Amino acid sequence: MSETFKGVFAAAISVLKADLSLDIKETINHAKQNLDRNGVGSAFFGSTGCGQLISISEKKAFIDVLSKENFKEKILIGTSCNSLNDTVNIMQHSIKAGLKNFLIMNVAYYKNDDNGVYNFYKHIIASAPLSKIILYNFSKLSGYTFTAEVTKKLITNFPKNIVGMKDSTGNLWNNFKAKNFSMFVGSEKKLLDGLKIGAAGCISATTNVTGSVAKKVYDDFHKSKDSSSDKKLKALRTVFDETGNLISALHTLKSLENKIYKNMLPPLEILSEEKKIEMLKKLKDLNFLNKKNIAA
Repeated sequence: MSETFKGVFAAAISVLKADLSLDIKETINHAKQNLDRNGVGSAFFGSTGCGQLISISEKKAFIDVLSKENFKEKILIGTSCNSLNDTVNIMQHSIKAGLKNFLIMNVAYYKNDDNGVYNFYKHIIASAPLSKIILYNFSKLSGYTFTAEVTKKLITNFPKNIVGMKDSTGNLWNNFKAKNFSMFVGSEKKLLDGLKIGAAGCISATTNVTGSVAKKVYDDFHKSKDSSSDKKLKALRTVFDETGNLISALHTLKSLENKIYKNMLPPLEILSEEKKIEMLKKLKDLNFLNKKNIAA
């Protein structure tokens, strides 16, 4: 494999205009200012980026603009489409624009089994042979859990294309190894333990705001230093988990800095006032809020 995927990534937030169309400029600005500046890669249009709710035309328009930007860290494109043809459409458009790295979940509808999931990836690779794919293992959303058997089969048959996995389901990250294959944990809580057993890093929703802390844990590990930040990182993730909705919690927190983050596609909404106050109190106790958050 010509390139290795590793490090801290965020499932980047999609920022919306008042009419709930994708705000391309602000979505890219969020990724550059909040993520790339802190050494965090971006995975666009995943579940946190509301990929299932954003139109194909908006995604393609975003890709066109994104392809002209300069990012220091790696970029992953999520397709978030149940349609095989729509998935291929976005991938081919992205590759033509020079963006070939993808984070792709299996179809989040109907009954998935190993053979059907294998055939889904087989078909998209046949149509987008230059693609590099991080598998997205997320049974809570897709209703399917990747097995070691189908993962090995995909890697064996498509070694140039299947290059890693984001394991949000948690059944493979601590016991699956393959050559030239990057395993990413789906939560910062598992980052340090994952690194100790060979994980490549993490791809997480909450690294949209905790990315600098997660990057320190990652860097400290690779410098053979004990990371005093790991305890704080886990505590921060717990605060967001306890809100009951990571996407709503992230938009709520960011909206205190810029009200544009209040715009969310239905059925998603920002947190209730009660939950917002509870979250902010916990974050303040962890000395995590900045001046804009505290003022709000």
